[in-house]
Amino acid sequence: MIKKTIALLTVLILVSCQSLYTGGYKKPSLVDKKISKSSKLLRKRLFSISKKGFAIGHQDCTSYGIGWKNSEYQNITKCDVYDMVEKYPAVYGFDIGKIENGQDNNIDGVPFSEMKDLIIDAHQNGGIVTVSWHPDNPTTGGNSWDQTPTVANILKGGTHREKYEKWIERVASFFKSLRNDNKEIPIIFRPFHEMNGSWFWWGKGNCSSTEYKLLWHQTIQLLRDKHKVHNVLYTYSPNKLNPEDDYMEYYPGDLYVDILGSDIYDFENTREYISAVKNDLNLVKTIANKREKLFAFTETGLEKVTTENWFTEVLYPSIKDSGISWVLLWRNHDTTHHYMPYQGHKSESDFKKFESLPQTLFLEDINNLNP
Repeated sequence: MIKKTIALLTVLILVSCQSLYTGGYKKPSLVDKKISKSSKLLRKRLFSISKKGFAIGHQDCTSYGIGWKNSEYQNITKCDVYDMVEKYPAVYGFDIGKIENGQDNNIDGVPFSEMKDLIIDAHQNGGIVTVSWHPDNPTTGGNSWDQTPTVANILKGGTHREKYEKWIERVASFFKSLRNDNKEIPIIFRPFHEMNGSWFWWGKGNCSSTEYKLLWHQTIQLLRDKHKVHNVLYTYSPNKLNPEDDYMEYYPGDLYVDILGSDIYDFENTREYISAVKNDLNLVKTIANKREKLFAFTETGLEKVTTENWFTEVLYPSIKDSGISWVLLWRNHDTTHHYMPYQGHKSESDFKKFESLPQTLFLEDINNLNP
C-alpha cells in the first residue's frame, strides 16, 4: 500500500510539473534553479498575460492614496484605482527602502508589518507583487540619491562589506516571511534600477559597469545561495535610453536576470515620451525574445496626469501590442505628486475608458485567464 501511494504521488508530481509547460509555453531558464513552484507558476502566468494584453499595476496602491492611508481603514482594501473603476490593479508595487537599516517603516512611511499584510492580501486575491528597493548610501548614510561612490566599498573585500551583508540578511528575512498557507509568495524583485542614469549611488558615473554587475551578482548570490531565498524573480530595468546609451551596458548576464524592463516617464513632452516608449520597448522586446526572457514596462507615469486623455491617447497607443507583461504606474502621494487619477480628477473618465480597452488587464481580468 505504501509503495502504491508513493508511486501515485510520484505520477501526480510529474503531471503537475509537466502541466507548467504545456500550451506552447517553453520551460524557462531561471536565475534560481531551486526556485519555488509558486514562482514558476507566476512566470508562466506573466507569459500568458503578455499574450492577451498587459497587467495594470500601481505603486503602493493599497498602502495610501489621495487623502487616505491604509491604517485608517478596517476590513476595507482601499485603493484609488478601485474607487474609479471598481476593479483593483493586477500588479501591486512595494518598496523596501529603509529595511536595510532595520527601521520599522519604509522610505515612504509604510510600516513593514503593514506591507507584509498587504502583500499577503494581494497574493490571496490573485494579485502580482513587484518590489523595488531604494537603499541608503552605505558609505555616507545618505539616501539613494546621495551620489557618493560606494559600490566598491560593499563588494567582497570592501570596507563596508560586512554592513552590506547584514543589509541583505534583512532583505532575505523579509522575503522569506512572505508566506500564505505556509507557502512562499512569489515576488518580482527589481533592485538597483535606472542604473544608466546618474541620480542613484549605483548609477552611471558613480560606479563602473563592472562594479555594477559584480554588485548584482553578489547580491543574488547572498539572497539565493547564502540565505536560501527561493521565491524571487529578478528584473533588470534601466531608465529611458538616451541616444548614446546601451541598454546592455550594465546587464548582469542571462544567468542573473529573469525579466527585462524599462522605466520611462512623461515629463510633459508627449511626443518625446511616445517615441521613447515605442523605441525602447521594441528594443527590449528584441533583446528579451532573443534570450527567451519576459519583459515589462516597469515604471511610468505623468506627474499629476496633466494631460486629460493621457491614458487613452498617449499611454495605451504606445504600449498596445508591445508584448509587455505589465505596466506599473508610480505612486499617489498627494495632489501635487501622483501618477494615477482618482475620484474627482479631470482624467477619471479617461481612465474609465482606458480600463475598458481590449488589452488592459486588471485583477479580475488576469484571474479569469488560464495560466
